[in-house]
Amino acid sequence: MSENRIFWENEEKKLDELVQQAVFPGGDKAIARLAKQGKKPVRELIQKLIDPGTTFFELSRLAGFGMNYPGVPDIPCGGIVTGLGKIHGNWTMIVANDSRVKAGTYFPITLKKHIRAQTIAERCRLNCVYIADSGGAYLPMQAEVFPDENHFGTMFYNMAKMSAQGLKQITLSTGGNTAGGAYIVFMACQSVMIDKLAYSFLGGPPLVKMATGEIISAEDLGGAKVHTQISGGADHFCLNQDEAISRVREVLSLEPPQKLHINKYAEKNPNVNPDSVYDIMPANIYQGINVREFLKAISDESAFYEYKQNYAMGRGDNLVTGKIRIKGIPVGVIASNGVGIIFFEAARKAAEWIVRCSQDKTPLLFIQNSPGYMIGSESEHMGIGKYGSDMVRAVSCAQVPKVQLVIGPDNGAANYGMCGRAYKPHFIFATMRTRTAVMSGRSAAGVLLSIEQRQREESGNPMTEEEKQAFREEMIAKYDGEAHPFYCAARLLNDKVIKFREIRDWLSMAFEVSLLTKIGEPAFGNFRF
Repeated sequence: MSENRIFWENEEKKLDELVQQAVFPGGDKAIARLAKQGKKPVRELIQKLIDPGTTFFELSRLAGFGMNYPGVPDIPCGGIVTGLGKIHGNWTMIVANDSRVKAGTYFPITLKKHIRAQTIAERCRLNCVYIADSGGAYLPMQAEVFPDENHFGTMFYNMAKMSAQGLKQITLSTGGNTAGGAYIVFMACQSVMIDKLAYSFLGGPPLVKMATGEIISAEDLGGAKVHTQISGGADHFCLNQDEAISRVREVLSLEPPQKLHINKYAEKNPNVNPDSVYDIMPANIYQGINVREFLKAISDESAFYEYKQNYAMGRGDNLVTGKIRIKGIPVGVIASNGVGIIFFEAARKAAEWIVRCSQDKTPLLFIQNSPGYMIGSESEHMGIGKYGSDMVRAVSCAQVPKVQLVIGPDNGAANYGMCGRAYKPHFIFATMRTRTAVMSGRSAAGVLLSIEQRQREESGNPMTEEEKQAFREEMIAKYDGEAHPFYCAARLLNDKVIKFREIRDWLSMAFEVSLLTKIGEPAFGNFRF
């Protein structure tokens, strides 16, 4: 077994440990409390909801760790489960409150995750199913979750807009939904409620008593019978969770089959073992890689049809371009090679390839392993700013589906040119080798130390060698810590931290879902080729 494999498998064990914390908040005691209420854990409901034998592709499981909200340091999984699964053969976005985390209330990270799921659904033309069990906004942080754009009201705005576009919004209420949480039920195209288990009201019994003096039970105020038989706020009355899940599936059973807007070929396995990625990825994050070997492990029949392979050999080779197929789906590739520094030749080639793939409507996969664009007088004089900008323009304007997979450094403007979050890729996937930051900890420490030294010298209090070393170590720890995939995933800077052996499955899903929307015509801005 290679040293690289041992290292990455150990790193992925750390991922497993954090995922365990995310999906089992409160442990067995919390599951026992649910059972007493007649409830199953939310992921069990999701497995019953999706088609038998299919996979639920759960997004952003590491959201919410280390957020350090007032009195609440961690929000496991962001307090909400989101992901993609097939219902009667159709890809569907599922958004489910986990009542084990602060009664399903919404923190800023919960909102961000919920809205991110809706954004994917609207962009990819997916119906949505909401499994609602929420106390609404987390009141101690109301100023951070209630009044602004992308706060609580945005969830309901999105539901209304998607419904108007013909994207079904189906809610299964499986618990108490209070205040804003109730609108997840009332805003749905169709909603399902469970007798003596689901409640929806704008103000619960304690607030009603305080505001009006009326004394009333939760069941009589906003139970399943009230809203399915009296108010009309819900549509389907069920006796238990299993019946409710079946009803949701029944509601969606008449939806027309989805169509893939590309010619999909027969799926072929790679000719090499996909697990070979563990051997070819250096444990040293900043050591160069042979990305062509990586492509062999993820592409059908290990085939790579390269574009401009011999262009500007050496510096142009730091970005590899061409086409592969992933489970039968043709994909255009822009992949960092070697140490990944982007020279002007590589930027020019990449921009040209992005335009060509846009012209023939081939979706794009950006495999990011770059510490940035090349700096210095030679690079500036040869047009790195111009060609780097063209690369950014091309990424910004490409109308085809875009997916970013980060397998190494993800620094500086290379994050932009290689389709980072600001450039609205349909999905971003990270690996345990990912490091996303403006620069590496070592580089940041050097820059900041020089500034600190100058300021100290100007004040007449120069730094000692010990102080310099302590400052350097502090900055390295800070920047490398903030670049780590766990830190970024907690803040939803990626959609999923995946294992190397999961790459093909997740890329295939991402492109298939992204191609449910018809690809528009290309339109590009001011290029300087």
